[in-house]
Amino acid sequence: MPPPCNTCRKQWQSISRSPVFDIVQFLLLIALISWFFNRSMEGIGYNWQWYQIPRYLYTWDDTGFSAGPLLQGLWVTVKISAISLALASLIGLTTSILRLSNSIPAQAVSRLYLEISRNTPLLIQLFFLYFVMGPLLGLDRFWAAVLALSLFEGAYASEIFRSGIISVEKGQWEASHSLGLSHKHAYRFIVLPQAIRRILPPLASQAISLVKDSALVSTIAVYDLTMQTQTLISETFLTFELWFTAAMIYLVITISLSLLVSRLEKRMAAPYRSDLSF
Repeated sequence: MPPPCNTCRKQWQSISRSPVFDIVQFLLLIALISWFFNRSMEGIGYNWQWYQIPRYLYTWDDTGFSAGPLLQGLWVTVKISAISLALASLIGLTTSILRLSNSIPAQAVSRLYLEISRNTPLLIQLFFLYFVMGPLLGLDRFWAAVLALSLFEGAYASEIFRSGIISVEKGQWEASHSLGLSHKHAYRFIVLPQAIRRILPPLASQAISLVKDSALVSTIAVYDLTMQTQTLISETFLTFELWFTAAMIYLVITISLSLLVSRLEKRMAAPYRSDLSF
């Protein structure tokens, strides 16, 4: 029987790694920040007007439910983030495979792409794709934003995929080739399933970063959540209320992603745990 201190330590580690613990920390931090700003605003006589916020989220009348500017901006943010995440994953996987290939041109192209994407700011890439490449390729501001985010985040995702592929034991490759599998089928059926299970946590962090980075698309007048918030502030002067509301919406999205990936990770690991149990 393990000592009580070891049992308590294991229980604490299990609790601290739980997404619920992260949610509680976030809520406590928000409560502390809200209390701090409330005391600060009392000192300068700021008049909070939270009662006006719901109408910027939605309206409900005889015609039914209507999304307000903030929810409309949220929908644009979700669309941009979802499409960019799918493309970034595809770009990252392709780039990692090219870097691990034996082809010198493929390695050179992938390396050049990585160096450019990772060593230049996302804002500059966004401006370049919209103002320079957009007219040439016929891209509107929405797809220019999607392409910029996909290329930028795909560069970081490629390193995550590459580390996951490299972490697969060499014996797995040898076993797949001994079974007569081609290099492509070895990737598909043997290597990638194991690699993806190992890289889910860093991929989740990259997805959260993508959602937060998507706020920059407001600089090219894409009416996402950030742009809608800025527009409403210029009209209503509800600066703190609207920014806090936008921050809470972003927080809900990122926490939901963390919970989803955590659940997916447990479901993917469950069959392997059951196979190892005797």
